[in-house]
Amino acid sequence: MEKIDFKKKLAHLYRPSAKEVAVVDVPPMNFLMIDGEGDPNTSPAFAAAIEALFAVSYTVKFMLKKGALAIDYGVMPLEGLWWTDDMATFSTADKSNWQWTMMIMQPECVAREMIDQAIAEVTKKKNPAAISKIRLEVLSEGTSAQILHVGPFSEEGPAIEKVHQHIDARGKRVGKHHEIYLSDIRKAAPAKWKTIIRQPMQF
Repeated sequence: MEKIDFKKKLAHLYRPSAKEVAVVDVPPMNFLMIDGEGDPNTSPAFAAAIEALFAVSYTVKFMLKKGALAIDYGVMPLEGLWWTDDMATFSTADKSNWQWTMMIMQPECVAREMIDQAIAEVTKKKNPAAISKIRLEVLSEGTSAQILHVGPFSEEGPAIEKVHQHIDARGKRVGKHHEIYLSDIRKAAPAKWKTIIRQPMQF
């Protein structure tokens, strides 16, 4: 059985430095996605989205492992796109008007039919509240700047500013604020949480 570590295979995207901003070329990738809005700390829809995304992602993983391809891999981390209608007012201090897309990357070999089958299976077994909102979509970010933030989400501000300053000195920001959550916050202490801060850009 083939075992693949996608975070290692895509190390330039999923293992950035915490010391300096790096500019990377992000290829188009397939994601399971769910959209929502409001403060993620208080929104039931946010928790429901995460539950559904992981349930389907793990089901797909085991389908691939048991199927003809016989591939085993670690389910990829939760990721989030965050924005407001006016990105000039986007602030970590006030999250009540945030809009978001929560998502988990899927291997290229995962066909849409397999996703549909996994969704049907999860619906039959658990029927999580947000299961009907899941979609499979290609995200194409292209050139982006990113850095690793270590610590609680409430202290991301300086890392975000560092990324923005790096971009503003070379070009302009485009697209949506992107975060990749490498840590299991249920198990790790907040001081050790690892989050990739990414922002698409144009030179």
